Amino acid sequence: MARYTGPVCKLCRREGMKLFLKGTKCTTNKCPLESRAFAPGQHGRTRRFKLSEYGVQLREKQKVKRIYGILESQFRRYFDMASRQKGVTGENLLRLLERRLDNVVYRLGFAPSRRAARQLVRHRHFMVNGQVVDIPSYLVKPGDRVQVRPQSRALEVIHASMRRVREGRLVPWLELDKAGMVGIFREIPARQDIPINVNEQLIVELYSK
Repeated sequence: MARYTGPVCKLCRREGMKLFLKGTKCTTNKCPLESRAFAPGQHGRTRRFKLSEYGVQLREKQKVKRIYGILESQFRRYFDMASRQKGVTGENLLRLLERRLDNVVYRLGFAPSRRAARQLVRHRHFMVNGQVVDIPSYLVKPGDRVQVRPQSRALEVIHASMRRVREGRLVPWLELDKAGMVGIFREIPARQDIPINVNEQLIVELYSK
């Protein structure tokens, strides 16, 4: 699957907000958005214009794609899946994205960012229900157990990330056993429990044109 390999801090600057693509760097004063809070490029500092309705919708879609680290064709497939499900399409879309294995690994605190989680999953460091899964887009189901492989429990990147996990800071649909390095996906999340600052209805409107 294709993926973006360019400088990710430029993506945050382009969207004008922190997308938390670089893990702990995003929470320090080393974050480029702290010192260069303008769009990248030659005219990023001086360009001032009002976005059209289409532009606002497009920016919202780009924001969600970049947060979860996926490209257009895969994002469109998620939207098509969401539109076929019962309920509100925009909320269904976010629920599908939250069920991705790389996102669950990140949410559980096993990786400092979704990008790092994707790489760890690709390198076969995680199991789902006792079976090794190396597909970042694997959709986790309620009741599934996500755990670090026994051979990978000494990885410093995982331990460093888990040391930053505070009690009670997990999203409510996940359960974590830090000692056993096991997480449980308890249920499909409700929209109000997904901590992502986007207006998903704008994406629905964009794809409905």
